[in-house]
Amino acid sequence: MNKKVRISTIIKMKSEGKKITALTAYDYTFGYLLDEAGVDLILVGDSCGNVCAGYETTLPVTVDEMIYHVKSVHKGVKRALLVADMPFMSYQETMELALRNAGRFMKEGGAEAVKLEGGEHICPTIKKMVEIGIPVMGHLGFTPQSVHELGGYGVRGAEKKEAAIIKKDAQMLHEAGAFSIVLEKVPATLAKEISDSLSIPTIGIGAGPDCDGQILVSYDMLGLYDKMKFKFVRRYAKLADEVQKCVSEYCEDIREGRFPSKEESY
Repeated sequence: MNKKVRISTIIKMKSEGKKITALTAYDYTFGYLLDEAGVDLILVGDSCGNVCAGYETTLPVTVDEMIYHVKSVHKGVKRALLVADMPFMSYQETMELALRNAGRFMKEGGAEAVKLEGGEHICPTIKKMVEIGIPVMGHLGFTPQSVHELGGYGVRGAEKKEAAIIKKDAQMLHEAGAFSIVLEKVPATLAKEISDSLSIPTIGIGAGPDCDGQILVSYDMLGLYDKMKFKFVRRYAKLADEVQKCVSEYCEDIREGRFPSKEESY
């Protein structure tokens, strides 16, 4: 459990049929807690824009904001593989910009890999990153940075034509050098086909049980953030209710003179 998880570990887990566990983190405390609990892969997602900054989409998140979060999480993580999301327009404009920003995530943030959304069009960038020593995780299906182009948060690949494109893109990402691929909001049958066809692992989020691993936004899974409710999220706690209850009790204790007590005073 204490052995450091590396890219090779993640790939080996697939070949051995061991499921990969993944969650998001955005700060030191969550990074430390997830790592201590034994999560294999921690993604510093641009979903921080939703759950930490209150943005409606992930699109406004900047490279500097992401590097702050990656640096914070990195300080708490010893075992898990640490992957950083590259935010919207940090890698799409030019190859030079993409390489420079990816390098910043590793040099300044302490990330061990970066994640890029997209299929065939992003493969040359992935190939170049891998060539210079930057490991890349791909992301297909529903890609949040393309929410406006896709017309919302619907399932992707339900129709044969789009399913074929996603399957082709997965093969191309593999050939470009991606070490794993996130499959988001695609039919379980499609996710299984892709997973079975690749020697690199797939990490599912709303993609059924046959992916090689699963990831959720930690704030969703713990019931801390409920503004967006998705079918694929299993809530293991209702921490938002618990936090509000504790804060309410705290305020009442202060107002009624019960806090601080003599024992809590110097």
